[in-house]
Amino acid sequence: MTTAKDIMHTGATWIPAHETLDRAAQMMRDHDVGALPISENGGQDRMIGILTDRDIVVGCVAMGRDPSRTTAGDLARGTPRWIDAEAGVEAVLEEMQNHRIRRLPVIENKKLIGMISEADLAQHLSDDQIAGWAEKVYSSG
Repeated sequence: MTTAKDIMHTGATWIPAHETLDRAAQMMRDHDVGALPISENGGQDRMIGILTDRDIVVGCVAMGRDPSRTTAGDLARGTPRWIDAEAGVEAVLEEMQNHRIRRLPVIENKKLIGMISEADLAQHLSDDQIAGWAEKVYSSG
């Protein structure tokens, strides 16, 4: 059985909730990622959200806010979603589809070990699986 760990990319990086969005953008650039899990106390102890490049643009810049004064924690909202490293691909797809999310942190032994993105799905799934996922995640209903 193919698992979340098999299809994820490694090297996911946390951003502390107190870190500013300009620093978050730099981290995304340096790590070539579009999302960072947000940690509660600056450590890697508790995920309180996920910050995406789109969050920075829409939730900060487009609102006229200053990214050097707005923190990752300011944009953290909702219940963060994640998947266990040993979960099967069907569980990954279900989690992403049900919550209409495009990036999913992978957790093993209570530690962040990777992230699953659209690119990871495209590399590891059949065309039919990708089409079904995209229809549910991107549908407007």
